[in-house]
Amino acid sequence: MVDANRFRLLLEEERDRKSELLKALRSDISSVSLARQDSNVDDEHDPEGSTIAFELSQASALMDQSRVGLDQINAALERIAAGTYGRCKICAMPIPEGRLEARPWTPFCVEHASGRLK
Repeated sequence: MVDANRFRLLLEEERDRKSELLKALRSDISSVSLARQDSNVDDEHDPEGSTIAFELSQASALMDQSRVGLDQINAALERIAAGTYGRCKICAMPIPEGRLEARPWTPFCVEHASGRLK
């Protein structure tokens, strides 16, 4: 039997970290966007480094990944509340505790996560 309370605490800590990261990324994107509006520099041809467009693209990609991760964490917390945490979403078999320690938000056992079983 999985200690759901222990994993709830881990998930809540990770949710807080992701939320802070999202806030920081939003701020970074806003700052870069404002700098871009206030500048008429041709950053696409600047030999000194990355372009503003590249920086925006990187921050946006990180933001998307963080949102997905936050959704997965929230779904895991909902499974804890529903009493289904630690069971595979497909086969309902227990998810090994080692897997939950590595990926506490996972809804799948090793076999279903790897795509070996359908």
